[in-house]
Amino acid sequence: MTKVIATLIAGLFATAAFAQTPAPATTKAEAKEAKTAAKAEAKETKAEIKAEAKTAKVEADAKKDVAVAKAEEKADKADAHAKASKTKAKAHAKAEKTEAAAAPAPVAAK
Repeated sequence: MTKVIATLIAGLFATAAFAQTPAPATTKAEAKEAKTAAKAEAKETKAEIKAEAKTAKVEADAKKDVAVAKAEEKADKADAHAKASKTKAKAHAKAEKTEAAAAPAPVAAK
């Protein structure tokens, strides 16, 4: 029984000593490589985000320009419509004057 206990205690000390040994150098290299890869991926992601933001900004500017052009078109159309109405009114008034002048004056009955 004492031999079994002694073997178990020795095994515990051996595993504790093995667990405290420094990690091999390849782990540091792998960690450095992983860190470099993560930085590169972060740069790519950042570049993609910037490109998407620029594209979204250009699209927003284009939509804004279209909206401004449509508003200007509506304003121009309204101005043209008002001008046409004014011209029609003038033509109608002129036609009435011409008609009134062409009509003989009523003769007063005695």
